Amino acid sequence: MKKGLNAILGEVEVTRDLILLLSIGGLYALGIFLSNTFVNIYLWKQSGEYVAIALYNLSIYIMQPLTFILAGRWAKRMDRVIVLRLGVIFLSLFFLTVLFFGEQAANYKIVLGSVLGIGYGFYWLAFNVLTFEITEPDTRDFFNGFLGLLQSFGGMIGPILAGFIISRLTANTGYTVIFTISLSLFVLAVVCSFFLKRRSAEGNFSFKRIIHERKRDRNWNKILYAHTFQGLREGTFLFVISIWVFITTQSELALGTFNLVFSGFAFLFYYLATRFIKPKRRKWSIFVGGLTLYLSLYLILIHLSYPTLLIYAAIIGIAYPILFVPYISLTYDVIGKAWHAGEMRIEYIVVRELFLNLGRVISIAIFLTGITFFSPETIIPYILMIVGSGHFIIYFFIKDIHFPVDTKEESIFVKNKLADNDNR
Repeated sequence: MKKGLNAILGEVEVTRDLILLLSIGGLYALGIFLSNTFVNIYLWKQSGEYVAIALYNLSIYIMQPLTFILAGRWAKRMDRVIVLRLGVIFLSLFFLTVLFFGEQAANYKIVLGSVLGIGYGFYWLAFNVLTFEITEPDTRDFFNGFLGLLQSFGGMIGPILAGFIISRLTANTGYTVIFTISLSLFVLAVVCSFFLKRRSAEGNFSFKRIIHERKRDRNWNKILYAHTFQGLREGTFLFVISIWVFITTQSELALGTFNLVFSGFAFLFYYLATRFIKPKRRKWSIFVGGLTLYLSLYLILIHLSYPTLLIYAAIIGIAYPILFVPYISLTYDVIGKAWHAGEMRIEYIVVRELFLNLGRVISIAIFLTGITFFSPETIIPYILMIVGSGHFIIYFFIKDIHFPVDTKEESIFVKNKLADNDNR
């Protein structure tokens, strides 16, 4: 199996835990893309209001970082794989809750968003920490790229399948079917987690200390600001574009097709990015990816139609891998070389998530303020032009990130220290 993977993806050291973590990430992606893509549309069809969708997403982005802090504290006291399972359980509970509320779901938008935010918080804290522990600098580009491949595959299959099912079945039957399938995938992800090696941590949860560390570590400070601007784009774009596709077409199947086009291109380019974007090309790739994402926005602002939306989907499907494969790897390298990275890796992940969601909250606050004082049709394009610059601005923070050149002996010492399971 290892030889087969190497033939496809290059010479990498593939471990059992790495494969298991990729499997969990793939199952999660398929489950989320199958169902969560349509939750915003489900709520939109019930309320018909941008405010309702914005509040739903705002509650997600508030609860997610708060849960990250709690999950980080717990991960210092128990096996972080248990924290991963808690995340999957809450994600399952979210879909069950949507089904329970049914036609009244829009009236409980904040409750639904809070449950989903809690699930995201537990899941992504554990997943990110496990990624940091299981991968090494020479396998991170492979891991992030291959995970992107799995996520893109889930994005190709999930939405188009869900859109087809929803469009063919009456009332809420289609939603019931896809939520049940997602629940089954999450259960399978939990089963996979039982085969991961137990990983516990020792020491106190020094959350505030790592926030203050940005005053001393310039690289850490810059990567945190970069994540804030990443969140600035994501906060609004994660729901507005989907609603625009649905408003333009009035079809869930058309939204599934939009995601199929996006994920199809992303699937190909995550593979290419994994193979060809080496560490020395990271900053240039981040610049190209971020600029492409921003300029592509004007395609749909100038002429909003379903064909231009599909072209937009193809362009961002190309740009996201070019940006995120090197960007995520660079982030983990900054953390890996930061102060007491071995014992403080959980705190670093939590603080990073706080800054990311701060950007998302700011984004939605701008959105809510805009549609409160102006008509949504008039102000939303201008809001997108402002917050849409976030991914491009990332480059201007990461371009000055530099690492000191270690001696061979120091490099081996640092690598072994971070890889030593007894110190985790």
